[in-house]
Amino acid sequence: MTAANAETILKSSHLLGIEALSVGEITSLLDLADSYVALNRSAKKKTELLKGRTLINLFFEASTRTQSSFELAGKRLGADVLNMAVKTSSVSKGETLIDTATTLNAMRPDILVVRHPDSGAAELLSRKLDCSVINAGDGSHEHPTQALLDALTMRRRGRKFEGLIVAICGDVLHSRVARSNIQLLLKMGARVRLVAPRTLLPADAERFGVEIFHDMKKGLEGVDVVMMLRLQLERMAGAFVPSTREYFRFYGLDAEKLKRAKPGALVMHPGPMNRGVEIDSAVADDIEVSVIQEQVEMGVAIRMAVLDALSRGLAREGRNAP
Repeated sequence: MTAANAETILKSSHLLGIEALSVGEITSLLDLADSYVALNRSAKKKTELLKGRTLINLFFEASTRTQSSFELAGKRLGADVLNMAVKTSSVSKGETLIDTATTLNAMRPDILVVRHPDSGAAELLSRKLDCSVINAGDGSHEHPTQALLDALTMRRRGRKFEGLIVAICGDVLHSRVARSNIQLLLKMGARVRLVAPRTLLPADAERFGVEIFHDMKKGLEGVDVVMMLRLQLERMAGAFVPSTREYFRFYGLDAEKLKRAKPGALVMHPGPMNRGVEIDSAVADDIEVSVIQEQVEMGVAIRMAVLDALSRGLAREGRNAP
């Protein structure tokens, strides 16, 4: 099945956030990603679906998992992939985001993957560029492909979203991962709990339609999935927690706290992990409960699915690859 004749999955030519996706679009992306999991586990991992297409990764923030998985996803689909070195580009000389967009647009890329410290940066670029834009994380706003890969991981572990209880624990205030996951899980019929100290919750957290707990043991009672978040010290100006040692004591996931969850509850973490701060190594490395490495694997598959879906839109719009 080629992009030109395949069923359209995404209505938009961009992926800027979970908020704009319908339940049908989310489900279709997860279904498509399932096929890429199988491809990635086979001996022959490459296709020519995106042959002739150009994918640019533009990361203004450091990234290991997201950038490398988008690069791998693009190459496995046959695209020409360029990783922009922001630190050595004109951005480091004071070039504005708009000027950068204008320059990139002149190079005629087909898909741009962008990570930026400012919320709304991806949406701004989508209005200035002729190509498809994928938000790989903008400030504390959204990280849609992370939420999609988390959902894929849960679904492949046999979890049905309807009625699923997911506890998102830790630094919710600074987490774009949390915001995208909250939106996706609620859309799909799950129940979401936020477990965090008051200092690490948004002031308007109640309006998200979630349950809020400040006591981690109570927050984990009977949950199906425990999703830990990294303590983002680099985004904190001031003392949000007394110390990392105290934080781990009350909000770090260890075997004792995990006992409060349902038997067989999944443990997730978007990475990178701060071991001994938000999660104990014994839990993170326990293959009976931890699906953290599976999340990394699902990241490649879901990003292949997103690139595939957007390429169908390009073909629909008449922007056929050479």
